[in-house]
Amino acid sequence: MPLAEISVERIDAELPQTQCGKCGHPGCRPYAEAIVAGEAINRCPPGGEAIRDRLAALTGRPALALIEPAQTPLLAVIREAECIGCTKCIQACPVDAILGAAKQMHSVIESECTGCELCVAPCPVDCIDLVTHPKWQSAADTVERQRYLDWRAANGRRRFEARNRRLAHKAEEKRRKRERRLAATRAQAEKTAPGVSVDTTALKAQRATLSAKARRLQRQRDQASGEARAALDQRLETLEVQRAEIERQLESTLSAPAAPAVPRIAVAAAEQALRKARQTAARLEREGKHAEAERAREHVIEAENHLRQAREAKPTPHDADH
Repeated sequence: MPLAEISVERIDAELPQTQCGKCGHPGCRPYAEAIVAGEAINRCPPGGEAIRDRLAALTGRPALALIEPAQTPLLAVIREAECIGCTKCIQACPVDAILGAAKQMHSVIESECTGCELCVAPCPVDCIDLVTHPKWQSAADTVERQRYLDWRAANGRRRFEARNRRLAHKAEEKRRKRERRLAATRAQAEKTAPGVSVDTTALKAQRATLSAKARRLQRQRDQASGEARAALDQRLETLEVQRAEIERQLESTLSAPAAPAVPRIAVAAAEQALRKARQTAARLEREGKHAEAERAREHVIEAENHLRQAREAKPTPHDADH
């Protein structure tokens, strides 16, 4: 049958569904798509010669030597006493076959592990071993071993697809939360009516804080992997949008025409006169000089009127120049 007539599904059905990436692709189906596009059929060590030969028969291609030696079905085993609970193996597992939580011991679900080895490299304390899978090793004959391999392939595909759906749903939830935060930030910025003074000092302080957070998250991102790295990428993106919004506010504030200056000197003088008038009235009242205190209270009223007029007064061109 011409290769162009062979579907990706037929090729994918022959692959072992370990999702190990040893073929150079992020899963068995991407490798199946690459084979249909013309890539070699000898790049699957977990499938070994048996799957290579089936692919050769299906595609009509020669059965070339494998790029790596064929491997028996494997099982990852965590030496639990040495596990530090870093969760990096959990993040790396393509079929969610590892149980555990941060700073707690992890363990592998034996029946679900595909032996992909992807959990080994991220482990910072090298406490994961790979052994021949007991289900395959204990099989009585070739038929029973093939039955196990068929079950593992179907189960591995199902769990891999379920994990991808879970991660996609989680990413979508994070995207929606990020959009809600950004919408709230923009709404808060839009509450500042035209002509109302914006505290540029506070905006610059916020910008500096966001920049410091972004640098710290960037350092964490450089050391992270898997879901943790993706989460940090999203947080960095949110910070960048927030920082861009602050830059926009600063730019619009600095480029907007300056609001008319309030004659601050006149206001300050009126405030000082009012304070003195009130102090005088209070002193005269304490001293029992009621007539003089009454006149002093009239001065207080005059000072209050002067202060109100000073605050309401529009600056002259001379005031604006200063």
